[in-house]
Amino acid sequence: MTSTLDEFEAGPALSATVGGSLAAALRRSAEIEERIGSDPRQFRILTGDRPTGDLHLGHYFGTLRNRVRLQDAGAGLFVLIADYQALTDRDADAALGERVIGLVLDYLAAGIDPARSVIFAHSAVPELNQLMLPFLSLVSTAELARNPTVKDEAAHGARPMAKGAIVSDAHHAVSPGGTTPRTPRSPRGMSGLMFTYPVHQAADILFCKGNLVPVGQDQLPHLEVTRLIARRFNDRYRGRGGAAVFPEPDALLSAAPLLLGTDGGKMSKSRGNAIALRASADETARLIRGAKTDAVRRVSFDPAGRPEVSSLVLLAALCLDRDPAALADEIGDGGAALLKRTVTDAVNDRLAPLRARRAELAVDLGYPRQVLRDGCDRAREIAAATLEEVRDAMGTRY
Repeated sequence: MTSTLDEFEAGPALSATVGGSLAAALRRSAEIEERIGSDPRQFRILTGDRPTGDLHLGHYFGTLRNRVRLQDAGAGLFVLIADYQALTDRDADAALGERVIGLVLDYLAAGIDPARSVIFAHSAVPELNQLMLPFLSLVSTAELARNPTVKDEAAHGARPMAKGAIVSDAHHAVSPGGTTPRTPRSPRGMSGLMFTYPVHQAADILFCKGNLVPVGQDQLPHLEVTRLIARRFNDRYRGRGGAAVFPEPDALLSAAPLLLGTDGGKMSKSRGNAIALRASADETARLIRGAKTDAVRRVSFDPAGRPEVSSLVLLAALCLDRDPAALADEIGDGGAALLKRTVTDAVNDRLAPLRARRAELAVDLGYPRQVLRDGCDRAREIAAATLEEVRDAMGTRY
């Protein structure tokens, strides 16, 4: 079955499709969580990060914990280090290799087990990237231009990739030796790689027949592009016995906690307002001492009325597995000083085992490099098999 770009244009806008499906996605996520509990091995999950810096507390509570949970439940986990996508909105970066290995260290220290999960990099899996070519034939330029990340880039020029992308951005770290300079952005405007980013993301998910992607609500439009490409490919080309070649992956919606940076703004290492997982206890204490609060002495948990104080309370509560409102009441008239001491102790205690493990692994980088090589080999094996299926379905085996 064939389609044309004109037929694509005649279809409903992706934004309308996604907007009308949020409630359904929430219901579907609840059902999937039950299925993960009963039969986790039916799921292949794709997630990942761009290697633009160290992971921080926002990543830990927003994504890393959930990845380890899904892995430990028995689901198949694929963790992508999107090194090609790190170049979508910036020029070449001499520190890219160091940051890639830094991500591997963060993953291993957080509990990603290479015996049960696959850690791999874009640039080492050419078969994955080759899937972009047939996938590009299935979407129009107008549809790509409507993608939120692409629209944001077009509206604001060269700048870091928008938050909505399924693969998250690991912003630059502040090391004990000083601030890592930001990578220069390209002055040439949006690159072709940036414009086709949604298709590359579809290849990331579908190369391994990924059928589940953990996302936030703002990331649903990105996953919808992948579902659209899978559906159109299956309509146009059929596999053996008329079977569909690709699954249409589901979203696993997660309620990631909203943690603000120490300055009260969006948490980002490029702003120097985030606490890196690898940061020392002393650096953590320094950053929290300088965190923005307000003039009210009594501590309370009121995210709408007191966002900065409430974010600190939430961070301590997450680290202590406590209810934030109860913790705020306990701190009470102790004020900002007691709050910051509580947060500092909670963060340092929570991250102490992770930091010790990371430091141990960093002594000899041979092991994390081998983990990445092994993961890339496994990803290539899977991607090559998928590409063979695509060739058979498209009739491009000569």
